[in-house]
Amino acid sequence: MKLQGKVAVVTGAASGIGRAIAERYLEEGARVAIADIRGADEAAKALGPNAMAVQMDVTNEQQVDDGVANVVAKFGGVDILVSNAGVQVISPLTDLAFSDWRRMLAIHLDGAFLTTRACLRRMSQQGRGGSIIYMGSAHSKEASPLKAPYVTAKHGLIGLCKTVAKEGAAFAVRANVICPGFVRTPLVEKQIPEQARDLGITEADVIKNVMLKNTVDGEFTTLTDVAELALFFAAFPSNALTGQSVVVSHGWHMQ
Repeated sequence: MKLQGKVAVVTGAASGIGRAIAERYLEEGARVAIADIRGADEAAKALGPNAMAVQMDVTNEQQVDDGVANVVAKFGGVDILVSNAGVQVISPLTDLAFSDWRRMLAIHLDGAFLTTRACLRRMSQQGRGGSIIYMGSAHSKEASPLKAPYVTAKHGLIGLCKTVAKEGAAFAVRANVICPGFVRTPLVEKQIPEQARDLGITEADVIKNVMLKNTVDGEFTTLTDVAELALFFAAFPSNALTGQSVVVSHGWHMQ
């Protein structure tokens, strides 16, 4: 198994992409901390004895530091971080509340920073390297209307990743960004009626002519697509790919 003996912390892991990655890591022999602001207990129980629940608001410094410390105390270290927790706000920039802007950047960027710092501190002391994976988006490379804070935050993760790749190299810690296209999670399902309302089109048109317009096959990216890439990065045996981001979007964005 590719992750036998490894310990992973996955944020936003109670559902959606985070849950799929946690499940895939468990299948490959890892022990996984299900870190989430809600639903962590239920998810960890469902995933079995190699999963542990960590109640974590990724914007709360104390919760992040304490949560990672609890993982280390139970599992003996941390080898992989998947910084996945995120939310979405759909709004024209002219109508966007400053509080929503700040909340979006806090969850995506402050959360990535705090979890990275906590895990990198442990990885640097362990002497066994590690992998830090950020959940970006095709919006780390592209922009779309109505998503100013999301696009800004996802672009920011690219810069954080590159810096962590440089600093983490001293401890054999790699950093990468996964950039999915639209994955049909609850986060995306919520966007469909919101964009239909704000753009004045039908929900079917949002899916066909907005979300999937530029894919090569008119298909959503799947949870499996993303989880397999997360496994690939976590198990990669060298620094050859550190600092790189990979788009998984059915051809929506091509680098």
